[in-house]
Amino acid sequence: EVQLAESGGGLVQAGGSLTLACATSGFEFDDYAIGWFRQAPGKEREGVSCIGSRDGITEYSDSVKGRFTISSDNVKKMVYLQMNSLKPEDTAVYYCAASSRIDFVDYVHALCKNNMDYWGKGSLVTVSS
Repeated sequence: EVQLAESGGGLVQAGGSLTLACATSGFEFDDYAIGWFRQAPGKEREGVSCIGSRDGITEYSDSVKGRFTISSDNVKKMVYLQMNSLKPEDTAVYYCAASSRIDFVDYVHALCKNNMDYWGKGSLVTVSS
């Protein structure tokens, strides 16, 4: 059974940093793309950043590019999202998600458009102004 568990959320002041972690189990980590998504109150869920575990290809939304960094530890089967220079508009529930549908061109970009197959329960990040 595929399981994804987020941790590391919390309250931070604008300009601060947080690191989210996603613990994974139940699947071959190297054969999946894994990503971070977020949903703010009253808004649709959006892709934040994704990574192909096999090749390390990454994708970032324009709103976080240059501030957030995604990384993976293929031994520990963990994915991290380092978030710097946080803004109040980054406030949202952050979800870790995964998909095994990686055998097509530009798969990380496509899957990061809210097209993952497995989802964690989410972790709340609140950025105060």
